[in-house]
Amino acid sequence: MDWIAIGSRIRKQREYLGYTREQFAELLEVTPKFCSDIELGVKGMSVPTLCKISSTLRLTTDYILFGRAEAQADDPISLLLHSCTNTEREYAESLLKTFLLAMNTKKDSP
Repeated sequence: MDWIAIGSRIRKQREYLGYTREQFAELLEVTPKFCSDIELGVKGMSVPTLCKISSTLRLTTDYILFGRAEAQADDPISLLLHSCTNTEREYAESLLKTFLLAMNTKKDSP
């Protein structure tokens, strides 16, 4: 297991989604220090923690562990993006990121 690469993928997605380490730790119900240790590759994680990370960051466990992110042929979003120009993909990514952040904020509010 390449814990440094795993931690790097987790940190990159956490930052991409706009979570601070403290916010992320709270969502996972762990300490910020433990999150830091995972992101630096100092510590591994249990399967339940891996599943929480996967769900929170919206990443597959396969991608977290091995860096493999294969698009499904029947995934409508992937199919739509495949036909876009690079500029259109960048715009779609920006819109999707804004949408996901809004959904996370909505989920956290009462």
